[in-house]
Amino acid sequence: MKMMRKLVVAAMLATGVSGLTAGMAVTPAAAQSAQEVVWVQIEAHPSLATATSRARDYAGAIEDVNGFALGGGWYGIALGPYAREDAEQVLSVYRADGLIPRDAYIAESSDYRQQFWPLGANVLNRGVVDAPDAVASSTETQTDTQITTAETATETTAEAAPLPTPEPADETPTEARRSEQLLTRDERMELQMMLKWAGFYEAAIDGAFGRGTRNSMAAWQEANAFDVTGILTTLQRATLKKQYNAVLDGLGLERVVDAEAGIELMLPTKVVSFDRYEPPFAHYDATGDVPAKVLLISQRGDQDTLNGLYDIMQTLEIVPLEGPRERRNNDFVLIGENGMMVSETRATLQDGKIKGFTLIWPAGDEERRRRLIGEMDKSFIRLEAALDPSAGDGGTQAIDLVAGLDVRKPRIARSGFYVDNSGLVITTSEAVQSCTRLTIDDEHEADVVADDATSGIAVVRPQETLAPLSVAQFSAAPPRLQSEVAVAGYSYDGVLSAPSMTFGKLADVRGLQGETGLYRLAMTTLSGDAGGPVFDATGSVMGMLLPKSGGARALPDEVVFAADTGVIRTVLAGAGVSIQAAASTGPSEPEDITEQAVGMTVLVSCWD
Repeated sequence: MKMMRKLVVAAMLATGVSGLTAGMAVTPAAAQSAQEVVWVQIEAHPSLATATSRARDYAGAIEDVNGFALGGGWYGIALGPYAREDAEQVLSVYRADGLIPRDAYIAESSDYRQQFWPLGANVLNRGVVDAPDAVASSTETQTDTQITTAETATETTAEAAPLPTPEPADETPTEARRSEQLLTRDERMELQMMLKWAGFYEAAIDGAFGRGTRNSMAAWQEANAFDVTGILTTLQRATLKKQYNAVLDGLGLERVVDAEAGIELMLPTKVVSFDRYEPPFAHYDATGDVPAKVLLISQRGDQDTLNGLYDIMQTLEIVPLEGPRERRNNDFVLIGENGMMVSETRATLQDGKIKGFTLIWPAGDEERRRRLIGEMDKSFIRLEAALDPSAGDGGTQAIDLVAGLDVRKPRIARSGFYVDNSGLVITTSEAVQSCTRLTIDDEHEADVVADDATSGIAVVRPQETLAPLSVAQFSAAPPRLQSEVAVAGYSYDGVLSAPSMTFGKLADVRGLQGETGLYRLAMTTLSGDAGGPVFDATGSVMGMLLPKSGGARALPDEVVFAADTGVIRTVLAGAGVSIQAAASTGPSEPEDITEQAVGMTVLVSCWD
């Protein structure tokens, strides 16, 4: 019986109508002090707004109504504070009169935290108040009988242990319908949602209990061995809610108030905890085996700030490339997912402040992730403060970090250059292999038009028409040995915002074993330079730099190769493009060559 009692108590804890709270102990009244300060707990809700509304309703009908935070994101409504004897009278009379739920119970002050009703009140740790007059008068007629009973009781009876508290009886259909009528529209919609989750309800979530809802209730009752009435009792609603919330067990969902960020919401406190501020984020990092993370977003700003945040978030490693994105005037939802994680960001601009959160959760745990983000979203409260831009110590700074978060990096980044006025680009073949996404200058999505493995040249077309500042004009005359040459390229894989120039000499017009179509250059280049244009002394393009060989034979650092104009012409012809020939001119100044190179050289990035 005691075990059953515990199960019933646990089930009643989950319902918004139940008065039960975590940590309840069923203690006989005889074991308590007569002057012990206690309360009559009548309801608990996971929503502060709902609890406040219900407290206001009760206060219009009965006296001594108070509201307290219970912890764990719940808010309780209680009557008191009373001496235990008065509390038991209040409980008995109000139950009998139908003024409070049948599952109301005696609670202790230690169950309660900050008071929210009445506004500004703080009655915890104060003396008791007398029971309401209506309660006192209804019990006066019982006094003589109680005295007589006490006088005739034997010493053995007086010393006997009190009888155990009887099991609470479930409601009759009439009582269940009456308790059902106390549900708010949101609570009725939540009940339909839980029935739908359980697989018994398929209609709209509208809060109206019509034939479809009644049939689903009956089907759930039958599946769970309850009397089939089509009306869920308070305990049955609690059982359904416990089933629904079972997926969240072990997360330690609690309401957290971050005063610096000005945000209050439910967080999985057994999975993440506060780590640091790096504006505009408050970082809550993983504390155990679940590789999760929560970011609270808080900053002052306007529409442009919101749009900038939306764009920046998509450059971060924590937001995978795949996934739905929705941006409206004053808010956005950004979901990124891959085989490792799912990241969901929600942010809203209101009253000059951008507030929101990001949840990063391991992939493959979608039911729990979806339920958790729903709890976070519906519990989200905007407070007055916004995160100070100078918050945090700023100790972790790097060019590839944004507010302490890694910027997403491509798997490989190489150089390329424009070969026509629509933005067609040639680059090295190694830059376009097995890419989930290909970009030009990190901004423009692109597609592979041709990939010639023999020459090592690939042709890439942007998905939108571009307007290059300059386009490669290819030299018609063969270059002279030992003449000055230059290569433009993103030597450092895009760390610098513009290409670098590397100068050297033309060492040979063939490969080391006499191969045609190759130039051997005497200069020291880096891997990011591959795919960049090679210029002669006139500023005309004479070739494309090729990657260094990865074979078993290592060449000196200053030995590199370039595909010559003839090879480039053949590859482009296969893609239906003709090269532009350069006009005959004399030598160009290095600064002129550099200006032309900057206008045509691009960063080609391959993303997983």
